Amino acid sequence: MTRGALIPETVTLHVPFRVVTRGGRKEMQLPDGATQPRRTDNTLVKALARAFRWKRMLELGEFATIGELAEREGIAPSYMTRVLRLTLLSPDIVEAILDGRQGPEVTLLKVLEPLPSEWGQQLSVLRQ
Repeated sequence: MTRGALIPETVTLHVPFRVVTRGGRKEMQLPDGATQPRRTDNTLVKALARAFRWKRMLELGEFATIGELAEREGIAPSYMTRVLRLTLLSPDIVEAILDGRQGPEVTLLKVLEPLPSEWGQQLSVLRQ
C-alpha cells in the first residue's frame, strides 16, 4: 500500500469448510489438501489412560477380577471390558491418538468395537 491509499473498512475472507458431527460434537472440516492443525481427542486420550491404568491395577493384583475393579470405579463391568481392549491397540494407533493424528474416522465409539488382534489389520478396519 502507498501512503495515500485508502484503507477499506470491511475485508471479506472466504474460507471453504463444512461442519460435521464427530462424537456428538460439531467440528469444522477443511477441504481436501488443506492442512488441518493437530488436535488431540481428549475423550480418546482419557479412555486410553483409563485402560492402561486399569490394566496395571489388574496385573499388580490390586483387584482379582474386572468385576471388583468395575465396582470400585462405579462403572459397568461390560464397559470396563470394552475400554480395556484399548490396551490391545497397535502402538502406532495409540501414538497417533496421543499426537492428534488419528483422523476423523477414529472415534471412541469406533475403537470400542471389537478389532482384529493383528496390529496391521487394525488401522484398515478403523479407516472404514
